[in-house]
Amino acid sequence: MARNIYGLDLGSYEIKVYDKKKDTIWKEKDVIAIANKKEVFAVGDEAFEMYEKAPANIQVVFPMKHGVISKFDHMQYLLQGLLKKDRGFARGAEYVIAVPTDVTEVEKKAFFDLVIHSTARAREVNIVERGIADAVGLNLDVQNTKGLFIVNMGGETTELSVLAGGGIVLNRLLKVGGITLDHAVSQLVRYNHDFLIGRVTAEVLRKRFGVFGENNTASMKVAGRDLITGVPQQREIAISLVRAAVKEPLEECVRGIESLLDRTPPEVRKAIYKNGIFLTGGLANLPGLEVYMEEMTGIRVRTAIDPDICAVTGLKQIIQSKELKKLAYSMLDENYRWMR
Repeated sequence: MARNIYGLDLGSYEIKVYDKKKDTIWKEKDVIAIANKKEVFAVGDEAFEMYEKAPANIQVVFPMKHGVISKFDHMQYLLQGLLKKDRGFARGAEYVIAVPTDVTEVEKKAFFDLVIHSTARAREVNIVERGIADAVGLNLDVQNTKGLFIVNMGGETTELSVLAGGGIVLNRLLKVGGITLDHAVSQLVRYNHDFLIGRVTAEVLRKRFGVFGENNTASMKVAGRDLITGVPQQREIAISLVRAAVKEPLEECVRGIESLLDRTPPEVRKAIYKNGIFLTGGLANLPGLEVYMEEMTGIRVRTAIDPDICAVTGLKQIIQSKELKKLAYSMLDENYRWMR
């Protein structure tokens, strides 16, 4: 009986999984709820439902921080909990994991250890650089294209990858993502209105108004707490306030893109100007982001059709194709220092 193969894209905000046998992609929030500091109360979407609403004895934890595993034990409990949720995970299966490139070798190995030591009892674990997985998911000719620029904008990080000849030429991980934008929105609302809103409310405002749009006078009523009286109430938050808040952290992404382009070899840079910049990751769905990035960089920008699952879609194609499988590397190999 042929063993199953799974593709994993472990993001700071969501876990995306491809199941080869079922030929399906599913995702769950990368969150775990811990009761009394020792008991796993809920995992995934169920745990996220409790975020900012949980009682004092339940702690809602995000085990990933800035694209890497920060709480290994919690992440292991989370993965094991997801394996038990009628997903039909088979023991002894193979795993292909998308990882950021601009992190330490030890942080990369943590992804390998996570699956090997889980209840999945993985038979084999291979690694793919996320920038390459994104490019494959975009249906780009990774191995033959002279220059590609992939911008993966996730929950807590933005990964910038310059690709050429089937590999990563340059890569940089910025600590800017959807959560950064949400924090900026909540902080500006607090500063301008003495009004406290939660991160989930800030996320709703950010997704509703985006960066650009036709209506510049709209507003949205949200619930929060007046910081002067301490009384919970509802207030109208203007679209201009939200857009001003999100543009400041986005400027850091633009500076990162320009800095990486300055370091890119001339021939590769020329190909990038011809091919354009490609946006992936959950934050790429932000309304007006493509237009904003194009105006700020002066380079054509295109967004993946389903940017949030682009990397795991690339893992799916790598798993299914004998030709593309060589883009994945085993961390059991002593010569796996391929990230240098």
